[in-house]
Amino acid sequence: MVAPADDRTGDPRVPYASIPMPLPSAPLLLESATARLEVSPRQGGRITSLIVHGSELLVTEGFGPIMWGCFPMAPFAGRIRDGAFTFEGRGVSLPRTMPPHAIHGTVLDRAWTVEDESHITIDLGRTWPFSGRVSQHFVLGKGGLKVSMRLDADEPMPAVIGWHPWFRRQLVGTADMPAPPSEPVTLQFEAERMYERGADGLPTGRLVPPGPLPWDDCFTGVRTPPRLVWPGRIALSLTATSDHWVVYTEPEHAICVEPQTGPPDAVNLGPRVVVPGEPLTMSMTWHWWKLDR
Repeated sequence: MVAPADDRTGDPRVPYASIPMPLPSAPLLLESATARLEVSPRQGGRITSLIVHGSELLVTEGFGPIMWGCFPMAPFAGRIRDGAFTFEGRGVSLPRTMPPHAIHGTVLDRAWTVEDESHITIDLGRTWPFSGRVSQHFVLGKGGLKVSMRLDADEPMPAVIGWHPWFRRQLVGTADMPAPPSEPVTLQFEAERMYERGADGLPTGRLVPPGPLPWDDCFTGVRTPPRLVWPGRIALSLTATSDHWVVYTEPEHAICVEPQTGPPDAVNLGPRVVVPGEPLTMSMTWHWWKLDR
């Protein structure tokens, strides 16, 4: 099987990290009494900024599309081993966007269509051999943000959806109103199980007790909502309608807590099949509150 040419470069071997993102266009802007949200339809339908109580919570820049903001992952999340899988006897080969694997779906680096001030949509693209569409909807309130995602399939397909936020380790205010760095963020996270990783870093399919930090792992059986705390500044709790969470703690500048409907390489582990008329849906909610200094 030969991988189809990548949408952006024509070369399926070129990793995402070497592909500059498109120039930004006008973002969606939502504001509440405590927060300001920016979403860029052109830059993969991602949240490019979330300012809460005067502090930017997200990493707002990075080379390539997978190292910053909070981007949607669809129709798969995480890596697909060697960019290949078989579905209903059909061999599928995808662009190896993080060689030797494919990573994080087909919608994070393409322009979305704006349906209204809080609703954007996109098709699954020509590198995904099954027809379908994804939509996102954003609701910003005084104390939180809710984002919903829906994948509608035109034909049966394996699928996982989710989000990949990059939260700052330290809060420093905003570019317009800088503040002294906060103490580093702490993560409160407790799960019953995690997916064992093989030598290639991908899940073997076996569930094991959670191991020690640092993590770049997928967990299930999360007992309480994950919580990020920037001491003396802000606390943020995360909930989702999904049952899988990937937590990535290794970067020095950021921490990632990613809700998704299945594990990395789910297409090779026993995927959920989405069929016409029965969309795959999920939502995530971030709730925040200000802390006393």
